[in-house]
Amino acid sequence: MRWAKLLATMAVASAFAGASCGISVAADVAPGDVQFTDDGVAVSLTGVAGNPEEGASVFKDRKLGNCLACHANSAMSKELFHGDVGPALDGVADRWDVAQLRAIVTDSKKGLSEDTVMPGFYSLNVGAHLDEKFAGKTILSAQQVEDVVAYLATLKE
Repeated sequence: MRWAKLLATMAVASAFAGASCGISVAADVAPGDVQFTDDGVAVSLTGVAGNPEEGASVFKDRKLGNCLACHANSAMSKELFHGDVGPALDGVADRWDVAQLRAIVTDSKKGLSEDTVMPGFYSLNVGAHLDEKFAGKTILSAQQVEDVVAYLATLKE
């Protein structure tokens, strides 16, 4: 009995220490379990705050987010080939709050409109004719989504 109590106390202390240090002790929210509301996705996909610097890297990386293929962003003016398919993202944090940005990046069909051409970066609903090697995978990880959202939240006018 004393050992069980000691182990339970250690587990609680470990969880508390992890939470107070910003370490996630919970698993990422699975893509199919993300809770969308009219206000967006209020809960972090990871339980860990996003890193805006990492988000900027994902945003401009042509093999990850590749956001610049469709969106201009003056904060990344040194990067080449800004697209104009989507709106410019200057001041995006003035237009949408974090929950709304998280919904848009996670699954733009639910966060914006069913008619958008923007992919859902943390969604398994990616359309027809998908190469088998990509089946059951998301474009970005949950933490990469949180990082991109943290970066977008810095883009104020």
